[in-house]
Amino acid sequence: MDHHVSQICNTTRSLSVILKWAHTSWSELSVPVDGEVYQGRSTITIEHLTGEAKPLERKVGNRIPGGARNLDGMMIVKATSTWNNSTLSKIVQLTEEAHLNKPKLQRWLDEFGEHYSKVVIVLSLAVALVGPFLFKWPFIGTSACRGSVYRALGLMVAASPCALAVAPLAYATAISACASKGILLKGGHVLDALASCNTIAFDKTGTLTTGELMCKAIEPIHGHRVGVIKPELSSCCIPTCEEEALAVAAAMEKGTTHPIGRAVVDHSLGKDLPSISIDKFESLPGRGLYATFTGIQSGIGSGELLRASLGSVEYIASLCNSEDESKKIKEAVSTSAYGSNFVHAALSVNKKVTLFHFEDKPRPDGTDVIAALKDQARLRVMMLTGDHESSAWRVANAVGIKEVYCSLKPEDKLNQVKTIASDMGRGLIMVGDGINDAPALAAATVGIVLAQRASATAIAVADVLLLQDTISGVPFCIAKARQTTSLVKQSVVLALSCIVFASLPSVLGFLPLWLTVLLHEGGTLLVCLNSIRALNDPTWSWKQDLHCMLNSLKSSCAMLLKRSPPSSTIQAASL
Repeated sequence: MDHHVSQICNTTRSLSVILKWAHTSWSELSVPVDGEVYQGRSTITIEHLTGEAKPLERKVGNRIPGGARNLDGMMIVKATSTWNNSTLSKIVQLTEEAHLNKPKLQRWLDEFGEHYSKVVIVLSLAVALVGPFLFKWPFIGTSACRGSVYRALGLMVAASPCALAVAPLAYATAISACASKGILLKGGHVLDALASCNTIAFDKTGTLTTGELMCKAIEPIHGHRVGVIKPELSSCCIPTCEEEALAVAAAMEKGTTHPIGRAVVDHSLGKDLPSISIDKFESLPGRGLYATFTGIQSGIGSGELLRASLGSVEYIASLCNSEDESKKIKEAVSTSAYGSNFVHAALSVNKKVTLFHFEDKPRPDGTDVIAALKDQARLRVMMLTGDHESSAWRVANAVGIKEVYCSLKPEDKLNQVKTIASDMGRGLIMVGDGINDAPALAAATVGIVLAQRASATAIAVADVLLLQDTISGVPFCIAKARQTTSLVKQSVVLALSCIVFASLPSVLGFLPLWLTVLLHEGGTLLVCLNSIRALNDPTWSWKQDLHCMLNSLKSSCAMLLKRSPPSSTIQAASL
């Protein structure tokens, strides 16, 4: 269907697309291009475009950006633009432009090895041809002196770049080590890029948070009577109104796939709540839920049949009999003690309105990850999000981030990444998952995404894919990158040292050819063994590395002592 829709959208600006929902896969349907609601109403999410997790209600006349996902309800959307002019197309275009401007990191070792091989050949020929004239060496060796050809062969063997050629083996080893941890790298150059970065930026929704809503608070806002319950006011649910409102909402949302519904049901688990018997249930697409139920406990209604409606604040306010009552409900929401920037849902039970506050669930490992990046990796950590200020700072304070940029559109994130990278003069790592993060991921020195949640566009431009739904792999990647670049430098120094110590004595005639070959192959073997160290778990400094080596040595010695029998046992056995 999407294929045909995209074809038609390229030729007409008045296409109507029907979006249905009936607890089936239709709820996953996305709007292909920018459009306007022509008929019906529904609840959509634009989380992958803006990072805002709050579901939005759309009715006739409201505009819908391409890429928005339908959550419930049915509506007919009239296309208002072609694919080339749609919001989603602009994001893809920004991504492609940013990807072209991304710096290309190339290993200087490959270029050096190419030129070095030519130099070795030229020097070997020079030793063979010029040596007899400058140093009076015989061209062919004698018993008294090795010839220039023999010396040239020794130089060619000793100085051949085999050890230098295997120095990048540490990259392949590190990539393998990361893969064993569920981390995929798009090439060894990513490790160099990670090691060069001194700034890291996180998206909020789906990255520092799980992307799922959780119930933060339940607040009675209208129609509840506070104080001593009088007989004539027995229908009031004070003093346990919060628990009973949660019981009603959970009973109505049982089995739902809506993010708010799942949050209500999860919040009710493990709580001793009143029993609710739903008699009649009706889903009103784009509005909310309606049900009649019987209150088992006297606080709800002494067994009488009650009517309940659950949905957005606007929907519940529209059910009021007067404008004045509707206005009071909206004012109560705006003046709530918990603030007005949470995701809200309202429950009305016989004109008693209770407000539910929801927010994103912070990732349980977020605090430890941010602390490791700041204290051990010594990185500048920030948040770039399209969410509003209060929600962004709430999550930032929870995980320990002090630098936050909020209410950013995709192009704003892209510009922010470019600005920060140019100001700092070094690389920047971007961690995200949504379509709106794709331009920033492409422009960053290294883009990291959570593959389980990431959009196809984000995965296409990312350099690192975290296969597990956790950001704990981010510090591991950075530590592994620094370890790998250090090992590569060590391997280069080791290879050059072996070349120098084998080449000079060979040219001067102190080493026989067989010993030169042995030294050359031994240097290559040492470089390979050093590269295999990339399989070890990385550390943040050479002190930690030394400490780990000492501990490993102590444990090995302890195991050997345990295996060797005591001397008294040996003497007794000899007798």
